Amino acid sequence: MKKLVLFLLLGGCSTYAQSLTKPESTLVATVKKQMPETEAFLEKVVNINSGSLNKEGVRQVGNLMGDEFKKLGFTVEWVTLPDSLNRAGHLVATRQGKKGKKLFLIGHLDTVFEKSLPMEPYTHTSDSTITGQGVNDIKGGDVMIIAALKAMQQQQLLDDTNITVYLTGDEESGGGMASRLDFIERAKRCDLALAFETAQGLNLVTTGRRGSSSWTLDVRARSGHSSRIFSDLGYGAIYEAARILTEFRRVLGQEQYLTFNPGLIVGGADVKYDDKTAEARAVGKTNIIAGSALVKGDLRFLGEAQKEKARVRMHEIVSKSLPLTGSKITFVDGIPSMEPTAANDKLRLEVDKVSRDMGLGPVAAGDPGSRGAGDVSFIAEYLPCIDGLGASGKGAHSIEETMNSKEYPLLIQRTAVLLYRLTR
Repeated sequence: MKKLVLFLLLGGCSTYAQSLTKPESTLVATVKKQMPETEAFLEKVVNINSGSLNKEGVRQVGNLMGDEFKKLGFTVEWVTLPDSLNRAGHLVATRQGKKGKKLFLIGHLDTVFEKSLPMEPYTHTSDSTITGQGVNDIKGGDVMIIAALKAMQQQQLLDDTNITVYLTGDEESGGGMASRLDFIERAKRCDLALAFETAQGLNLVTTGRRGSSSWTLDVRARSGHSSRIFSDLGYGAIYEAARILTEFRRVLGQEQYLTFNPGLIVGGADVKYDDKTAEARAVGKTNIIAGSALVKGDLRFLGEAQKEKARVRMHEIVSKSLPLTGSKITFVDGIPSMEPTAANDKLRLEVDKVSRDMGLGPVAAGDPGSRGAGDVSFIAEYLPCIDGLGASGKGAHSIEETMNSKEYPLLIQRTAVLLYRLTR
């Protein structure tokens, strides 16, 4: 039995060695050797709060990563945004060359964790799990890009390549299309895009992902003594808001890829909402019919047709008001969707080939409905794209966010070999 196990192990190593070229095998070895410094750098950036609204923190993380790109021979720029957007801006690192494909690599510097939230430091909770704010979404992915490029540089494989790395500063709380104009223009000059949002393990990548937009429901009603509700003063704003939300769920709740989340609801005699702080205030009493209600939510969809159809049906539901109430729903575009295409799937096959050659198994396309919106969707109509190439883990956007530290080195190795092949 021991001889059989030894034979299988040796056979596996032989297959691995034969499937990769010598430069590729050297790349893999280099990534392994660099892992202690890679993890040390990841710990450093995870322990810096870079919530989207913490402009100083976003810039601090960006400056650290920018220094790493400079060491690799990249030209580094900071793209500033209008003051009205209240965002830190974006980090762009470029190398100009003539070898292979022109690559556009995507990450982001910000996380969902603002300074007002308790800090969760980078911590090894077990031999396979690391916790920390943004450790998988997306600082693990950002550091993966740097680590893979560093391994290439060590082997002089970055010479004459054409690579743009674009790390946005507001992916988690975007400034809208005005914040992505430079991003889109630079992507158009490239041949393909690779995005490093959280991986769904070693054997799935993202060839399609849903888009997102926001909506606001503003409800007004007659106010007065609570004893007159359901009669001459009608139903009040809170009952009307409840009716609308229930109908949204009943009518639209089973459609594939479509979700609509009411993330905030407030109602009473009077309500106020501050867009800058995302804080709401309500004034009311139990014996006063609510005269106002406000609901803010998001809408996630696959394809513009699904988005527009959903908006029409939501408008229809809103228009069927309860007596003596009136409501208005408004929509704001956020991130478009990234529809699965043949070109995206062809790019997936490149990852699949690398994975098989490394002995990591096949790579399939993940369910578009399992992903939220992401920066890659802004450019999906212009060039082939795949996403989900970053660090694997669980619990993104929560205090339970983790990264799989066993898979992380393998994902970096795969990225290094993929970048090498695409730039030959």
